[in-house]
Amino acid sequence: MLKKFILAAPIAAMLSVPSVHANDDTVRVGINLTLSTPASILGLNSKAGFEVALKHLGGKVAGKKIELIFEDNQFKPAIGKQKSEKLVKKDKVHFLTGFIFSHILAASAPVGLKAGKFVISSNAGHSMFAGKKCHKNFFNSAWENTQTPMAVGQMLNNEGVKKLYILAPNYAAGKQMITGLTRTFKGKVVTKALTPMSQRDWSSDLSKIKAAKPDGVFVFYPGAWGPAFFTQYAQAGLHKTIPLYNAFSIDGANLPIFQKRNMTHLLGTMNANFWAPDLDTPANKRFVPAFKKHYKGQFPAHYAAQAYDALMLIAAGVRAAKGDLSNKDAIRKGMEEADFESVRGKIKFGKNHFPIQNFYARKVVNKNGQWQLSKVGDAVLKNHAPTNSAECKL
Repeated sequence: MLKKFILAAPIAAMLSVPSVHANDDTVRVGINLTLSTPASILGLNSKAGFEVALKHLGGKVAGKKIELIFEDNQFKPAIGKQKSEKLVKKDKVHFLTGFIFSHILAASAPVGLKAGKFVISSNAGHSMFAGKKCHKNFFNSAWENTQTPMAVGQMLNNEGVKKLYILAPNYAAGKQMITGLTRTFKGKVVTKALTPMSQRDWSSDLSKIKAAKPDGVFVFYPGAWGPAFFTQYAQAGLHKTIPLYNAFSIDGANLPIFQKRNMTHLLGTMNANFWAPDLDTPANKRFVPAFKKHYKGQFPAHYAAQAYDALMLIAAGVRAAKGDLSNKDAIRKGMEEADFESVRGKIKFGKNHFPIQNFYARKVVNKNGQWQLSKVGDAVLKNHAPTNSAECKL
């Protein structure tokens, strides 16, 4: 099990030390991520995004030191809940953030909210928190689960796909991805396959895809699922005749793995997202090179970009309260107004505290010998809010 890591200003090397309950001169931010298991590739990318944001803030906000306390949920909802309880009760964090996977967010968010803490999901976009389960102290710096696949659906229409085969793991996010995709895709869906979360062999599915002869295959396979599926897809020879499209399955976190394995069949593969490394905004131009310098020379994935914005959002709230951490109304108002430069440009939140934002098509390209996802054209969805926002009664 990973030990707890604390990062505090001035920026220093990671230290594995017991927690120290600082006084209110310290803004304590608990960060619950998946930092072990094969899914850690996403959590570690996110962790680096928080670290870059801390550095860009100079380790302080409103004259107070910022302390980041990382915990590993081990990709298990029960462990995630335990780690959130520790962060809230023992470490006495003011903010609880992180959360890569929706089922872990669902188990952990109530811990922070019931304790009166601000909870900011820096990735997981469980739909219920954008709708009926919205909360005045819950924010999301990423997206709601159906938004990105809705953008992919529109992208597929633009690409002329008429017949589509869909695969996703059988859990909340997988189901919500399919819901989003089918809202906007105008063609025929020949199959919607929800595969077991433990599945690592897709030979049966690949045979069915070959027989169905679709115009394209859409997958939602984040983390360790993606590399395994894409390898088997190529081994079956399907990449030669049936284009692959995806959401959250090819990104800056796993592209170095694909490039190292020489999986050239993924070059040209398309997905959609609110962000890309080459998105032309002042904050992004600062963030991307800083991340590459900080993290193995790799391009950031959206996990890191969202983590960066999550800490900047927290800082905006603390600044608005002039450093008074007991003034939760002022902190909340400051976070709602989001007076900071997001990597996506000026950020705006809806009443449910989810971003209203553009989504772009992206393509895997080889840029100067390094694979990355590059923005393609104008936004496929503009100023887009979660479709269930009206269910939020805030």
